[in-house]
Order: sequence, then C-alpha cells, then structure tokens
Amino acid sequence: MNWEVIFQPDTLALYGEGLITTLKLLIASLAIGAVLALLGALALVSRSWILRKTVGAFTYFMRGTPLLIQVYLIYYGFSQLEWVQARWDAVWPWTYFKEPFFCAFLAFTLNTAAYTAEMLAGSIRETSKGEVEAARAMGMSRWQLMRRVVMPSAIRRTLPAYSNEVVMMLHSTSLASTVPSLVDLTGAASRVYSDYYLPFEAYIAAAVVYLCITFILIGLFRLAERHFLGYLAPRKA
Repeated sequence: MNWEVIFQPDTLALYGEGLITTLKLLIASLAIGAVLALLGALALVSRSWILRKTVGAFTYFMRGTPLLIQVYLIYYGFSQLEWVQARWDAVWPWTYFKEPFFCAFLAFTLNTAAYTAEMLAGSIRETSKGEVEAARAMGMSRWQLMRRVVMPSAIRRTLPAYSNEVVMMLHSTSLASTVPSLVDLTGAASRVYSDYYLPFEAYIAAAVVYLCITFILIGLFRLAERHFLGYLAPRKA
C-alpha cells in the first residue's frame, strides 16, 4: 500500500475535479429528471390512451435496458450521426451533443425520470379512495384534487423508494467514466491507477468518497421522511 500518492496535492486535485463532476451530474440529473418524472407520472395516470402508451413505452425501454447501453447509445450513437454533427456547431439544441458532459447528463436524466415516473404513478394509483371522495365532496375540480390532495400524498409516500433511486443514481454516475475526456470520481481513480499502478489505493479512496456522499444523502432523506411521514410512525407507548 502506498497512500502517500493519494494525498499528494495533484492527486487530491484530480479527485476534487472528479467529485465536482460527479455532484454536477447527480444534482442536474435528479433536478431535471424529477420535473420529467412528474410530467411522466401524470401522463401514466391520464385518461389519454396515447399518452399512457407513449410514456409507458419510454419507461419500459429505459428500465429494461442497462444504463451503460443508454450512455453508449447517446454518446457513441445519436451524437455521432452525421445529421447531428452537421448541426452541432450552430443549431440549438444540437450544439450540446458535442459535449461529453451533456451526453452523460442526458442519459442519466432520462433514466432516473423513467424510474421515478413509475414510482410516482404507482403512488398516485394507490391514493386512498376516501381522500379522493372527501376532496370531491368539498367540490374540488380534477385539477384541484390532483394538486392539493393526490400529488402531495403520492410524493410523500414515494420518499422511501425515491431515496434508494437517488443513491442508485449516485452510484450510476460512475458510468460517466466510460465517456472519454469526462473525469468523474471513478474516472479520477482510474487515472491514478493507470499512472501509478495503485488499484487498491485509488479505488478505495473513491469508494470512501462515495460512502460519505451516500451517508449524507441517506441522512437527508431520513430527516425528510421523519418530517413528512411522521404521522405514519407507530405511536410510542
């Protein structure tokens, strides 16, 4: 074991760069993915057959294929099409497809949006009929019912499952290391390994950072669950 290399200023700077890239990918993917998931969940429970089938096919594809394949399809597939490359210097939004970060971000966003939309749609379908009937008895319209009763209740009940999705997405960002010129936390460890041939030290250092971030995320979700789902906890004797 040679831990001195890990704590050299250049190595720490490399890990710091990888950590920033990882956090950017995670936060941006979760933020945009949550918005898409909300829209997707509404489509999945809508009365429109076309919307349900279209979004259902999208979520089925994203959940039925490995995330690594999705990254490859976007970065090595779609962004390498001549039609896209002919426009990525001047025509928006194709200008983004020459950026490795955007390709990884797009794959992660679509993936988490699909999983979260299905979780949220399931919670919406399981909303207590009593809550719905009570809201209708108060004279709420369908939109008011969804906005004031169904969605807040569904989001609260989705929190435990969504915390697992967030942690899984954190770990999935390690796949960004497969995109050339993109240095995330795992990519930084791989570079240290290749430069100094220190596989254990390099990847253990990255694992410790991932564990610290996971610990923080789980702690934040526990606090949120205690606040929003406290009424479901068993009563103390």
